[in-house]
Amino acid sequence: MQKTRLYLLLGFLLLLMLLLVNISLGSVAIPLKDILGSFFNTEVEKETWRYIILDYRLPKAITAVLVGSGLALSGLLMQTLFRNPLAGPYVLGLSSGASLGVAMVILGGAVFGGVFSTLFLSKWTLVIAASLGSVLVLLAVLATSFRVKDTMALLIIGLMFASLTSAVVSVLSYFSPSESLQKYIFWSFGSLGNLAWQEVFILALFWLVGVTISIFCIKNLNALLLGEKYAKSLGTNLKQNRILVILATGLLAGSITAFAGPIAFIGLAVPHLVRQVITKSNHLVLFPAVALGGAILMLICDSIAQLPGSNLTLPINAITSLIGAPVVIWLLVRKKKLYF
Repeated sequence: MQKTRLYLLLGFLLLLMLLLVNISLGSVAIPLKDILGSFFNTEVEKETWRYIILDYRLPKAITAVLVGSGLALSGLLMQTLFRNPLAGPYVLGLSSGASLGVAMVILGGAVFGGVFSTLFLSKWTLVIAASLGSVLVLLAVLATSFRVKDTMALLIIGLMFASLTSAVVSVLSYFSPSESLQKYIFWSFGSLGNLAWQEVFILALFWLVGVTISIFCIKNLNALLLGEKYAKSLGTNLKQNRILVILATGLLAGSITAFAGPIAFIGLAVPHLVRQVITKSNHLVLFPAVALGGAILMLICDSIAQLPGSNLTLPINAITSLIGAPVVIWLLVRKKKLYF
């Protein structure tokens, strides 16, 4: 237990260090003393630097922490619920539902014309559209969970919802002009730097509610590790637990996709990466460890995506997979065991 606490403490210190590193990177070079001066409201050399730090870089860094930790926790919830190491936060079709909502706004202008053609000009419209798409899929999955007793059947139904929404997006893409397609593709790359403080606050509220619901599921998730029959013998209400886990995942993954776009890899891989370091199966330990791991990896990927010393910024969705996937492959080949 002492070793686990040490790992968590080191992870927290690493997170603080990466936050400072992430804030210091960008197209404008800002000295460390002016970065700290912006935080503590002391004198800085240029007031524009204070604006860059407080209104752009700091919200982006906090968004990275919320996105990374939220997706990682969602992935842990799904992997435990379905007892499947390949399950991730988007396995229930939430990302596809959000993509369909955004596609209806951006690509729908070319197909349907009229009011759809001007909706994509508003950033909030994309957020609302993505949220509605995720919520509709979430409600469909929740409704199905009342009728289906087998958890694996629910997993397959989630994948079918994802395939169905992806098919509709493909049809819209086929009839859309190149300009609309480009706008949709840029959204699908994901972005952490487009949120103002108001939007970060709303995302944080969804994150807090999702995490709170997840915490109430810890005892039941530990019981599920030994199988559904054993969990039921301990008095676990499997249907209620399944609904709570799906609701928590929907709030976390759905809100993140709505505000930051679909971001791959983090939710699937971080739980496995953390298990290589912390081999305990107790979710009371895994929850903070996975949340820290997701936030740390997201900050690293965002720092790399900024291409230090350059004015260019790479798509965060590509960096998470390019950086993370080889690391997971190397760890699993080296350990020769997938902890689950």
